[in-house]
Amino acid sequence: MKTIDEMLNLDLLTADQHHQIGAWIERASSPEEILQMPSSLWQAVERASAVMGIDADLTRPPSLDDGGADLS
Repeated sequence: MKTIDEMLNLDLLTADQHHQIGAWIERASSPEEILQMPSSLWQAVERASAVMGIDADLTRPPSLDDGGADLS
C-alpha cells in the first residue's frame, strides 16, 4: 500500500485509481487474487511504476557494501 500511496502523492495515480487499487488489494486473500485486478488498474500501476523506476530498482544487483560496515 505504501507504494500506491506514493504513486498518488506523485500524481501518477488519480484518487479514484488509488481507491480502486487499494480496495482490490484489501479484498484479495492471496497474491493470485491480486493478479486478477482489472487490466485498466494494472495498466495504471505499470505506468506509474515505469515513471518511478521500480523495475530498474528490482533488477539492480544487490550492493555488497552496506554503506561502510567493517567486513573484516
